[in-house]
Amino acid sequence: MPSLIKCHGRKPIVCSSAAANPTVGIAKGKLHPRNRHQGRYDFPALIKVDPELARFVILNPYGKQSIDFANPEAVKVFNRALLRQFYGIAHWVIPPGYLCPPIPGRADYIHGLADLLAIDNQGRIPRGRAVRVLDIGTGANCIYPLLGQCEYGWRFIGSDIDPTALAAATAIVRANRLESAITLRQQNDSRQILHGLLDKEENFDLTLCNPPFHASLEEACRGSQRKWRNLGKLDPSRKLPVLNFGGQSNELWYEGGEIDFILRLARESAEFAQQICWFSTLVSKAGNVPLLQTGLKKLQVQAIRVVEMGQGQKRSRFVAWTYRNAKERQAWFEITCTA
Repeated sequence: MPSLIKCHGRKPIVCSSAAANPTVGIAKGKLHPRNRHQGRYDFPALIKVDPELARFVILNPYGKQSIDFANPEAVKVFNRALLRQFYGIAHWVIPPGYLCPPIPGRADYIHGLADLLAIDNQGRIPRGRAVRVLDIGTGANCIYPLLGQCEYGWRFIGSDIDPTALAAATAIVRANRLESAITLRQQNDSRQILHGLLDKEENFDLTLCNPPFHASLEEACRGSQRKWRNLGKLDPSRKLPVLNFGGQSNELWYEGGEIDFILRLARESAEFAQQICWFSTLVSKAGNVPLLQTGLKKLQVQAIRVVEMGQGQKRSRFVAWTYRNAKERQAWFEITCTA
């Protein structure tokens, strides 16, 4: 496993070469080829960079080192260690009860987006500060800006409606001296996503979003219990957390559920078509993909990409769309890569 990597100290490179043939999907159960988290976790190396992790390490039924993923504190310390070892993030503290995301899956989304941009840039991933990305719902963890800045040197604006989450994300950014690369912004209207957030003169190469999955707290709780059963973690002798990985209401549920959120995002995107090249969102429920595609076609988008991702038994995907044709996108990134 690689040693501690000080990504945020490197000199950004604009448009260096990418992996050949940008992908539109990863083999079942496989992480993206550029994902740093291939194979089993090296717990001795992780403990070396974050000694507190040692008290959470257990042996799984196969006699291999692991952690109890039903323990929110263990998951939080584990993710902190991953960020320290692989991305040079020295400080990462999130408030109790806020979403603690699995790092490998979040990294896959970033790498998949990089491949998407490369398609419009003659197979080369656009890198460096000239690439501007909007993270919709960045949360207290600020995970996508941290990963995207480290891996590709992109510049981010992270938005959220929760002032507590933004305060925590701001502390992370400042502690890691990333203020020049990551800016945080509050959305003051919970009924809007992009409206009221962006200035008319702002342009972004890309947006990303991890939308609320559920329609209510009750649905979120049922989903967590199903996950415990599927993972074999439902133990009647102990009390398990109500929600895996934590999460506040705005992080986990939205009136109408995931489909209503992503359809609202799609509708609002049409009004920002001239300011943003590619829009994207994770889609947790596969059945919501055709519904989103139908909505996007009605908006007369120029291209839609569905990118499948896989982490072990878990399947995920993101959907990306653009209002620009291939020639217009190529011209867009020619400007970005010479800025």
